[in-house]
Amino acid sequence: MKKTVRTLTSLAAIGTLTFVVGCGGSKPPATPTTPAAPSQPAAHADDHAHSGHGAGPHDGTLADWGGGKYHVEFTVDHDKQEGTVYILGDDEKTASPITSAEIQLIIKDPPMQVALKAAPQEGDPEGSASRFVGNHESLGVVQEYAGTITGLIDDTPYSGDFKEEPHGTHAH
Repeated sequence: MKKTVRTLTSLAAIGTLTFVVGCGGSKPPATPTTPAAPSQPAAHADDHAHSGHGAGPHDGTLADWGGGKYHVEFTVDHDKQEGTVYILGDDEKTASPITSAEIQLIIKDPPMQVALKAAPQEGDPEGSASRFVGNHESLGVVQEYAGTITGLIDDTPYSGDFKEEPHGTHAH
């Protein structure tokens, strides 16, 4: 358990640094980099690379995990002060349950870190979840959020940056 906490803490720090460093406007999209061993899946360091993603199946914002092997979709319910992340497959639509008990949501502004607990959806196998939910009073602020989502899948760390954009006829 301590190893998992240390790994998640390290991933959160790496994700935050990656997000703070950001990218230049005219640079080409960054190639995936790994937070640990070179053979492990990696995060995109450049949130502009996600501009090809549309809204996810829950009308949320998508980010890559592991160079597109998985995707994560961030949604927020301001009234409940609740953030939800869905784990999706490479098609950006199909639920992809994982055995982790929690993942981390790190928001840049206002700064916050939220532990999202597994909240299995109907059809998720026993002991796994494709949905993770957590609350924080700052999620009640109506705005476009940007941050990093980190987690472990089979002891392999994953991290992905996201940035909400106004969609449809409404903005947050």
